[in-house]
Parts: sequence; C-alpha cells; structure tokens
Amino acid sequence: MPREIAILDALVPNLLPVFLASVVVHVVLDRVMAWCGVYRHVWHPPLFRLSCFVCMFSACGLLVLR
Repeated sequence: MPREIAILDALVPNLLPVFLASVVVHVVLDRVMAWCGVYRHVWHPPLFRLSCFVCMFSACGLLVLR
C-alpha cells in the first residue's frame, strides 16, 4: 500500500483521511454520549474524550495500514 495519497497534486500521508474521518465520527459519538449522559458517570470527561478518540483513530489506522 502506498504511504502517500495524491490530493490535488499534493502528497499527503494516507492516515490524513483516516484522521479526518475519525474526527467526524468522534464528534458524532461525543454528541450521542453527552445526550445520553455518559459523562456524568466518568471521572474526567476530557481525558475520556481524548482516550476514545485515540482508540478510534488507532483502530482505524491499523485497519488501513494492514
């Protein structure tokens, strides 16, 4: 698998689209969890949000690079 993708004649890492997709999914998931009240039961909500994003991005990145 190539390590770069050509977008408008600019070479970008192939993890950039994965990162952008993870951000969009994270925003949607964050809104759903806030609406359901999950953050009331979490000790440190910003740390929980960051860890959810890191786990999601890492899993998607490993699937793409495989």
